[in-house]
Amino acid sequence: MKNLLNILDLSEKEIEELIATAEDIDANPDKYRDACKHKILATLFFEPSTRTRLSFETAMLSLGGGVVSVAGANTSSAAKGESVADTVEVVSGYVDIIAMRHPKEGAPYVAVRHSSVPVINAGDGGHYHPTQTLADMLTIYREKGGFENLKIGFCGDLKYGRTVHSLISAMSRYKGVEFVLISPEELKLPSFVKRDYIEEKGISYIESESLEDNIGSLDVLYMTRIQKERFGSEEEYERLKDSYILTEEKMRLAGKETIVLHPLPRVNEISVKVDDDPRACYFRQTVNGKLMRMALILKMLEKNKSSEKNDGAFQENTFVSDKYDCTNPHCICECEQELSRLFYKDKTGKVFCAYCEHEASEK
Repeated sequence: MKNLLNILDLSEKEIEELIATAEDIDANPDKYRDACKHKILATLFFEPSTRTRLSFETAMLSLGGGVVSVAGANTSSAAKGESVADTVEVVSGYVDIIAMRHPKEGAPYVAVRHSSVPVINAGDGGHYHPTQTLADMLTIYREKGGFENLKIGFCGDLKYGRTVHSLISAMSRYKGVEFVLISPEELKLPSFVKRDYIEEKGISYIESESLEDNIGSLDVLYMTRIQKERFGSEEEYERLKDSYILTEEKMRLAGKETIVLHPLPRVNEISVKVDDDPRACYFRQTVNGKLMRMALILKMLEKNKSSEKNDGAFQENTFVSDKYDCTNPHCICECEQELSRLFYKDKTGKVFCAYCEHEASEK
């Protein structure tokens, strides 16, 4: 694995190895204090972040390495119109590894094709967020003892929630997993996630608009905020922002062993009165995120010695075409016009954008 763009770039065995390393780092921090001495991480964050950026930076510093950072598009040459491709081409000549967050879906696929060092996707629009999933998985492992036979409820913004998309794809590989998808109609799970990671695998799931009707049956409740930055309309955001709020009263309906996760930041979707409930794991989740990012950085720097760029970022059946258009206004190809328009076909013959995985349309 040269890069981490999607959680499925990691096998189940590799995730187990990362968890074991994270547990050892937690137990023996001094052992790893100089593990990345003389190595440099670039955090290229083209949209706001607190936990993820600081988690990556403290992870590298805790391993004895150094950090250079872009904290917002307005602090980089992106403000002058520089492309992702050119930015990464330059920065990869300065550092040993890159963690990148970008508001446009598919941006990490552009980055890896122009980088001579490993690239970690730290979130691309409403697409994927694999390192948050590693934090989620370590938390589930520590709280539940494993990943099989769990009923996991996702509540809130399932349409734009990249953390939801990544965790569903990861957990879909484990035996006996069931999903409960709780959202308003306007924020339902995207068809590409449901198709690829639930329906095609024959996983049991239900879709519902009621948290109260389902919370009592869950092993894991994954709350998400309604993300204002993903909406094109202020009116639509205002109408949906208070759709689901987890309160002490609703927690009384949950099982004694139910755990509550949240990728943070929260706005008002979890009452602060829930914080003292032992089933609330979201602050422990943030610590687990740092541990897993430390383990991941170690793994990627140990495994990747090549200075060659990676042209294998896309699946084998990807093709260039001017016959189709990507229908996703949040795709990276919509703002970087010089990119080749890349597509792939699924088993039914439908065509999808290779960057963002949304269905394409013929011109």
